Formats: sequence, C-alpha cells, structure tokens
Amino acid sequence: MLLLAGCAPTNFPPAESVSVGPAGSPEYVIGPGDSVQIFVWRNEELSSAVPVRPDGRITTPLVEDLPAAGKTPSQLARDMEEALAKYVKNPVVTVIVTGFQGPYDQQIRVVGQAAEPRALPYRDQMSLLDVMIAVGGITEFAAGNRAVIVRRIEGKPTQLQVRIDDLLNGGDISANVAMMPGDILIIPEAWF
Repeated sequence: MLLLAGCAPTNFPPAESVSVGPAGSPEYVIGPGDSVQIFVWRNEELSSAVPVRPDGRITTPLVEDLPAAGKTPSQLARDMEEALAKYVKNPVVTVIVTGFQGPYDQQIRVVGQAAEPRALPYRDQMSLLDVMIAVGGITEFAAGNRAVIVRRIEGKPTQLQVRIDDLLNGGDISANVAMMPGDILIIPEAWF
C-alpha cells in the first residue's frame, strides 16, 4: 500500500491514462447516461436530443443503435455523417453533450461516510476539495483522515491515503490532492 499523507497535487501519482486532444488537454468521452444533442445542418427533421442508453448506443431518426459510448463528440458526429450518407447528400453533423456522466472508467466514485455518496463525472483539474464539495462533505461519523483513494497505477489498484478532516476542518490546503479519472474515494466510519 502506498501512503502519501500531505502530498501536494503535483506530487500525487498520475493515473494510468487520460485521453488528450490535439491541444494537450483532456477530451470528453461520451458515456452511458449522457444526453447528446444531434444537429444535422439543413435537416431539422433529423436533428434531435437523445440519451445514451445503458448499452452505450443512441437511436435518432434514420439511425438506429449507433454506438456512442467511448467516443468523443467529434467522433460520434463523423459516425452519424457516415450513417446518414445513405439517406442525405453530404450530411454535416454536430454533436453537443448536454448532460454529462462520462464512461464509468472516467468517473470518480465516492463511497462510505460522504454526506451524499455517488459517482461524479471527472472534470479537468479536479481536486479532492472539488469532490468533497460535490458530495456535500463528510458525515459526523466519518474518519476523514483515514480515507483512501484507490487508483490504478501501472495496471494495479493502489491505495493512497488522504487527509479529508485536515482539509475540510483544519483548512490544511496541503491535504488537497489532484483527482484522476477512475479514482475511488473511500471514507471509512470512525471507531468509537
């Protein structure tokens, strides 16, 4: 077990992989539960807002069961153009993600003694403090300084100790660490 109490965000071990775009920043990958707006230029009747089903596919007018999960919005737009080319001359498609969940391996899961345990979509530059704000902090029964982040490093799950009590109650900003896609934050209950 790797213990890193008090590490600054830049010293925290990196995640195994993050997809990056041409500018070097992470690209959003569509996942089940997302909502997407499909806009087909000059074909309003083919434009629609659809959810990404649990199986990772979408259905729109003229295009059934198209895989969407695991693709960027641009990749999905090109796939839609290819599928619509059978029916429309030179279709131009834009995909806009309007409801964000992301693929499961890109979500941050918070379990245990969080006020509102849940899965969160990962956002670029997300920190432990951002996660704690999103889940409403910790319960009165939490042992925040015994919390761990489970992260895959070189293909193996590794536990990284974090100090949530020091961050939230003590204002110790050195306890704020960078979160990565796929992290699992486990907040145990205090022993009485």
